[in-house]
Amino acid sequence: MEVLYGLHPVEEALRAGTRPLDHVSVAREREARRDPRMDAVLELCRSKGVRISTEPRDQLSRHCKTDAHQGIVAFLRERKLLALEDLLNTPARPTGRFFLALDGVEDPHNLGALLRSADGAGVDGILLPERRSAPLSAVTAKTSAGASEHVRIAQVVNITRALETMKKHNIWIVGLDERGTPDYTDFDFRQDVCLVLGSEGSGLHDLVKRTCDHLLRIPMAGCVSSLNVSVAGAVVMYEATRQRRSTSPPATIPDLPPSNPPKPRKGLGSI
Repeated sequence: MEVLYGLHPVEEALRAGTRPLDHVSVAREREARRDPRMDAVLELCRSKGVRISTEPRDQLSRHCKTDAHQGIVAFLRERKLLALEDLLNTPARPTGRFFLALDGVEDPHNLGALLRSADGAGVDGILLPERRSAPLSAVTAKTSAGASEHVRIAQVVNITRALETMKKHNIWIVGLDERGTPDYTDFDFRQDVCLVLGSEGSGLHDLVKRTCDHLLRIPMAGCVSSLNVSVAGAVVMYEATRQRRSTSPPATIPDLPPSNPPKPRKGLGSI
């Protein structure tokens, strides 16, 4: 059994209905102080036929290995992730499909924040590697405010091979790199695109970088050369969303040549 904790993650797991919940446990001490948000989640449990039990708050903390559970813990079956083929079978859109690939994001808080942004930006699917990736844990779910239960996630053994397969399906592979060109606002996201984000600290791995058709950058006006990966990802995802919703012609460079970055050097910094 996996655990989810916190009001938002438990509520979204109930609403998503993608995984059966075995039961939900709430803190006995909550009876001393009624919480309308908690009452609403418990009413949703009852409407879904999910069993509710009570346990001491300390016992909930032992289940979660943290005391940040807000007095509610859900026990549910392990999540079955999608395969790459499931993402490739996503129905076409007039403005193209939009995917997100994460090349070594190992902080569960960054992963959760990216899943939340991806859900808000309407990303069609997310690609995660089996290795060098934060797990889809309760911490990730809590940070994503429950969005992790709604987004479509596929897991692959080799991220580079997966990106090559996507290219064969006419999906542009676009990496984010502080030394890339052009700026992210100059790229036309109104086509089938997979945005690739690198790891904290070192950015995209060399082989993944060479696999990208284009390398984009976020211009920085201050002294720091790059943004946190979850912030950078949100910035670009919402630019893509803005372009896809706009009815005016995109301010883009239509025939950008593939990026040909210089010989990779270590310590390029995170995005």
